[in-house]
Amino acid sequence: MKKIRQTFLALSAAILLTGCATEPGKKTAVGAGVGALVGAGVGAIIGNQSGERDKGALVGGLIGAGIGGAVGNAKEANEKKAAAPKPPKN
Repeated sequence: MKKIRQTFLALSAAILLTGCATEPGKKTAVGAGVGALVGAGVGAIIGNQSGERDKGALVGGLIGAGIGGAVGNAKEANEKKAAAPKPPKN
């Protein structure tokens, strides 16, 4: 249990630092970090039910990072599209 707590604290600190270090508009990195943390937590809970807490946290973290990165990337693309100059109307 102590190892899991330390891992969550390290991931939380990394995500907080990543969120502060990224420039505005870098939602992909932040989404991947948050997704990894949430996925690892959910994976650890689910994995604990089958006696494989560490593997569950690893798999959940990887899946969460992928999904979070994809969502952040989509948001970033939508922001760029909305901010693009519109052609003048004749």
